[in-house]
Amino acid sequence: MANKTNVIVRARECRGNHEKMIRKFMKKVKKERIIEQIKDRRRYKKPSVAKKEKRLRAQRARQRERLKKQRAQERRNRRN
Repeated sequence: MANKTNVIVRARECRGNHEKMIRKFMKKVKKERIIEQIKDRRRYKKPSVAKKEKRLRAQRARQRERLKKQRAQERRNRRN
Protein backbone atom coordinates (compact mmCIF):
# COMPACT_ATOMS: atom_id res chain seq x y z
CA MET A 1 0.00 0.00 0.00
CA ALA A 2 2.78 2.36 -0.92
CA ASN A 3 1.01 5.41 -2.28
CA LYS A 4 3.76 7.66 -3.47
CA THR A 5 2.50 11.12 -4.14
CA ASN A 6 4.57 14.05 -5.17
CA VAL A 7 3.14 17.44 -4.43
CA ILE A 8 4.88 20.07 -6.48
CA VAL A 9 4.26 23.81 -6.55
CA ARG A 10 6.29 25.76 -9.07
CA ALA A 11 7.22 29.42 -8.72
CA ARG A 12 5.67 30.07 -12.10
CA GLU A 13 2.22 28.99 -10.83
CA CYS A 14 2.33 31.64 -8.10
CA ARG A 15 4.40 34.25 -9.91
CA GLY A 16 7.14 33.94 -7.29
CA ASN A 17 4.86 34.87 -4.36
CA HIS A 18 6.21 32.69 -1.52
CA GLU A 19 3.15 33.01 0.71
CA LYS A 20 0.87 31.96 -2.14
CA MET A 21 3.18 29.02 -2.87
CA ILE A 22 2.93 27.82 0.73
CA ARG A 23 -0.88 28.11 0.72
CA LYS A 24 -1.08 26.27 -2.60
CA PHE A 25 1.26 23.53 -1.29
CA MET A 26 -0.79 23.07 1.89
CA LYS A 27 -4.00 22.86 -0.16
CA LYS A 28 -2.50 20.18 -2.42
CA VAL A 29 -1.20 18.20 0.58
CA LYS A 30 -4.63 18.36 2.20
CA LYS A 31 -6.35 17.24 -1.00
CA GLU A 32 -3.98 14.26 -1.34
CA ARG A 33 -4.65 13.41 2.36
CA ILE A 34 -0.91 12.99 3.03
CA ILE A 35 -0.98 14.30 6.62
CA GLU A 36 -4.07 12.24 7.40
CA GLN A 37 -2.34 9.08 6.15
CA ILE A 38 0.67 9.74 8.37
CA LYS A 39 -1.55 10.25 11.42
CA ASP A 40 -3.52 7.08 10.61
CA ARG A 41 -0.35 4.99 10.43
CA ARG A 42 0.97 6.12 13.81
CA ARG A 43 -1.41 3.90 15.76
CA TYR A 44 -3.05 0.59 15.02
CA LYS A 45 -6.67 0.83 13.99
CA LYS A 46 -8.96 -2.17 13.99
CA PRO A 47 -10.05 -3.12 10.47
CA SER A 48 -13.71 -2.66 11.40
CA VAL A 49 -13.04 0.88 12.63
CA ALA A 50 -11.03 1.71 9.50
CA LYS A 51 -13.82 0.35 7.30
CA LYS A 52 -16.44 2.36 9.19
CA GLU A 53 -14.42 5.57 8.85
CA LYS A 54 -13.90 4.93 5.15
CA ARG A 55 -17.64 4.37 4.67
CA LEU A 56 -18.49 7.58 6.53
CA ARG A 57 -15.91 9.55 4.53
CA ALA A 58 -17.41 8.25 1.28
CA GLN A 59 -20.91 9.06 2.50
CA ARG A 60 -19.90 12.65 3.29
CA ALA A 61 -18.22 12.99 -0.11
CA ARG A 62 -21.40 11.79 -1.85
CA GLN A 63 -23.45 14.26 0.20
CA ARG A 64 -21.09 17.13 -0.71
CA GLU A 65 -21.24 16.16 -4.39
CA ARG A 66 -25.04 15.97 -4.30
CA LEU A 67 -25.29 19.42 -2.69
CA LYS A 68 -22.83 20.82 -5.23
CA LYS A 69 -24.96 19.52 -8.12
CA GLN A 70 -28.12 20.79 -6.45
CA ARG A 71 -26.66 24.32 -6.04
CA ALA A 72 -25.50 24.33 -9.65
CA GLN A 73 -29.02 23.35 -10.76
CA GLU A 74 -30.52 26.13 -8.63
CA ARG A 75 -28.12 28.67 -10.19
CA ARG A 76 -29.14 27.52 -13.67
CA ASN A 77 -32.82 27.83 -12.76
CA ARG A 78 -32.34 31.40 -11.46
CA ARG A 79 -30.88 32.50 -14.78
CA ASN A 80 -33.92 31.33 -16.72
